[in-house]
Amino acid sequence: MPSEREIFGISGPLHLTHVDWKNPDYRRSVAATLVQGAYILERDRQQNRYGSEALATLWWEFFHFQLIRTLIDDADSSIFGAIYELKSPTYFAPEAPKYVIAFRGTITKGESFSRDLKLDLHFIQNVLHRSSRFEIAMQAIRGVVSAGDLNVWLAGHSLGSAVALLAGKKMAKMGVFLEAFLFNPPFISAPIERIKDKKLKQGIRIAGSFITAGLAVAVKAREGTRSTEWFAQLASWVPCLFVNPADHICSEYVGYFEHRKKMEEIGAAGIGRLATQNSIVDIFLSALGKESEPLHLLPSANLTINLSPSPDFKAAHGIHQWWRPDCQLKCMLYHYK
Repeated sequence: MPSEREIFGISGPLHLTHVDWKNPDYRRSVAATLVQGAYILERDRQQNRYGSEALATLWWEFFHFQLIRTLIDDADSSIFGAIYELKSPTYFAPEAPKYVIAFRGTITKGESFSRDLKLDLHFIQNVLHRSSRFEIAMQAIRGVVSAGDLNVWLAGHSLGSAVALLAGKKMAKMGVFLEAFLFNPPFISAPIERIKDKKLKQGIRIAGSFITAGLAVAVKAREGTRSTEWFAQLASWVPCLFVNPADHICSEYVGYFEHRKKMEEIGAAGIGRLATQNSIVDIFLSALGKESEPLHLLPSANLTINLSPSPDFKAAHGIHQWWRPDCQLKCMLYHYK
């Protein structure tokens, strides 16, 4: 039997009977719902639910989208993403997307789990960009963009948001800035954000910035590292990040951006800029001659924090929270200068 979370009539955003594409709450909810559609496509496949038994269709048809392609992983034939096209003329508006490319996250049930877990490890090792799943995603994005319509959204949750973020960064480096909705994007770091003592937390972050900046300068002086010009080049791309402080997988983004402002306040803006462009893991890998792609390093972002109480980690990390009408949200725009 399907769970209630898979059934649109029970768990979907039924309150959104009309979409105001200028409203960020509506845009967030639609993007999250289409990501859920990608999840349910794979669950339908695993459960052999086809035709009238399939549950995925309502997750996009409710907003007048049609599914034009599923993205299939070549390693296990699982569905990891979907490309949607907005079809209803009544829904067209300059702010509405023509296409949405959505990526699901890890599914802990079924035969896709082992492949998803392997890609989670790729992310931790900063080598997600080498995976065939990411290459399939990039080919799909390039295909949609090359058709001449740049009104394209990228959306993803958890592992899927990592794929969308990496793809968005690569497109931005080529001068193509796509709107991105990244739900619970993973940030691999020590759980500093969970420290309750504010002064201790700030002290650890400040010390970490000086260490990271020092290592970056030392390694560059000794061996040379890749240029950080790419960081400034990405400053015009402002993806939307949606994080929950109770979710340790993504909560470090809160401190990552807040700390940059703190370094400016204490007169260490230069150190802060250098630290925010580098990660210690990437510095060591570069020193060893290994290529890596530190995903969490972002110059700019529109950060939305869900301050609503979460009963457990599953709720804090789940996709369903992002279309709830009663969310207590805090939004901050961070633009790298």
